Amino acid sequence: MPEDLHEWVSFEDPTEDRTWVFDVTFLTSPWTCIYGRGCQGVLTGPAEELEQGCCSYGAHFIDATDEATTLSYAARLTADQWQHRDLARRKGGATKAAKSGEITTRLVDGACIFLNRPGFRGGIGCALHKGALDAGERPLDWKPDVCWQLPVRLEEHTADDGHVTSTLREWKRRDWGAGGFEFHWWCTDAPDAFVDPEPVYVTMRDEIVELVGPVAYGLFVELVTARPASPQYLPHPALRRR
Repeated sequence: MPEDLHEWVSFEDPTEDRTWVFDVTFLTSPWTCIYGRGCQGVLTGPAEELEQGCCSYGAHFIDATDEATTLSYAARLTADQWQHRDLARRKGGATKAAKSGEITTRLVDGACIFLNRPGFRGGIGCALHKGALDAGERPLDWKPDVCWQLPVRLEEHTADDGHVTSTLREWKRRDWGAGGFEFHWWCTDAPDAFVDPEPVYVTMRDEIVELVGPVAYGLFVELVTARPASPQYLPHPALRRR
């Protein structure tokens, strides 16, 4: 049997020249973020006690607009919500640009400057996420694009004739670059992260709609819910070598 076997569904977009391809195996799986509940992080060894999750390397912004949006929300954070707010101000901001032009969040003691650490009075975790929840708003609106999209990934390919194929799938180790294969642990590889009573396409509805739009999302939901009451979906993670 092939390694990491997945089931896929594809259909044409009724409103434009596009084919949608969805990773049925992952999107119907019970994956959930277990940050603070057994997440071992993305370092080269187990680091559950650091409570860094996937924030160890900071956020890489897709463009200046992505950065500006995040910084506009960060300006609303209080010292009780963001452990390193004053440090960011002393450093001249929470982000920095490399000579290559790549924009990232600053790192503090080996992790993203927006990550509140164990022992912080405001609680551990992403300060942007906490700020959004405290304001009654969506964390995905506050956070860098890469942060709210994980662990789903949208890839688009445009053919010579202009036809677009858009694929929504599980974010894999390879999507982190070569370093992803050095992680001691990655959540979509780990059975202990597949424990939610609801499938991913339900728990991450807002994120998926943000990526593919309401029409494609609605068609996907119609397809997967129209199947027999007990569909034989592949277990996930599926057929991974240990």
